[in-house]
Amino acid sequence: MFSSNVDIKAILGDFVIEGMLFRYSSFVGRLYNFCRSLGFEKGKILPSRAFCSDESQGYPIILIAKHFGAFPFNHGRVGGVVSTDRHGPYAEHGKYLVLIHASHVGYDQDTHTFGPYRRLHTELSEPRPTCGKIDTVLKWYEHEYAFAQENIFLELHGGNFMVTIDNQLLRENRPEGLFLNMGKIVLPEVGGEFHPLKSYSTSKCYQASKDFRALIGDSRWPASGRRSIGDWLLPELFRFKRAIPDDPDTHGYLEQNLLNPMSQIITSKAPLLTAAQVNTQVEFDRTYRTLVTAEGYRGKQVVLISGLNIDISPREGQLFPLTKFVPWAAFVKQKDGGGHLFEQEELFNALLNQSEDNPDAVDLELAIQKMEDAEEIKMKTV
Repeated sequence: MFSSNVDIKAILGDFVIEGMLFRYSSFVGRLYNFCRSLGFEKGKILPSRAFCSDESQGYPIILIAKHFGAFPFNHGRVGGVVSTDRHGPYAEHGKYLVLIHASHVGYDQDTHTFGPYRRLHTELSEPRPTCGKIDTVLKWYEHEYAFAQENIFLELHGGNFMVTIDNQLLRENRPEGLFLNMGKIVLPEVGGEFHPLKSYSTSKCYQASKDFRALIGDSRWPASGRRSIGDWLLPELFRFKRAIPDDPDTHGYLEQNLLNPMSQIITSKAPLLTAAQVNTQVEFDRTYRTLVTAEGYRGKQVVLISGLNIDISPREGQLFPLTKFVPWAAFVKQKDGGGHLFEQEELFNALLNQSEDNPDAVDLELAIQKMEDAEEIKMKTV
């Protein structure tokens, strides 16, 4: 399967983070009140979460249980993929249904970088990449990209701007790998063929095209010798071909979601953030389309909301991350089958207009104490 050279701005241009953040305690209270404003009855609302299985997602789950008075149904797989095959069982368990979906990404408040998250339970509380599943998916592509960065060279020959490319990158019959968009890099001959001016033992040398020179600038070529292209291997210059491996964790959905814009993802300033945003968008679209046709939701009111969980690494003395939520989109389904889609700005404002104070919130410690104090139940076995 080939990726395409889509412009990441065309995908993420409307996914705004700045100015769209809620602390999770504020978000869940507002979401509960939003559902109540739609006519959802107290005590009959069953939440469901489609989060990664990462322990950092535990704090949002606790808050959902606190505000909705029920532990959320599990609709998620690692990486923030929605298990849409669970719609039926979930629909049977509640009268009013709220499905909360989010991919997640770590944030280090000391370095102001997206991606790292401090794992408290490791020996030295080391920062690790998160989401770990997304990071694992990206590794193969990053390895292919690093090879290409180091094995495409810029050099001058007699005043001519040349590009020398490793033979492996020129083999179009490879089953998978990074493939160059040669027409954007080298000067073709009449008929569109790309013929090298020089052939070396493991590489070939071509004359650079005017478009390529204009794209990266003539100053990138060294006055003498050769220089690897490095970070100037821009996303519009390559694409990926990948036979997505069988993945029991996500059934391949996660990697499929990220494949098309992958060249844009791995060259972005924060690949894990960009990947999480892309996955959030694709999964909302996929889940929305399955939800509107799912038999179990007929005659029921349902809220589907998707966004991004940002896990801010806990400081000394903190047990949980200071998680923030960035809403992306929502769909409200009515009993008669009608519904309304909320795009990001409308959704943010709808939540902002609700109070974060929830009079129906459960005192979890008191609820647990009541269970501990309850009279022992003697179980009878056959």
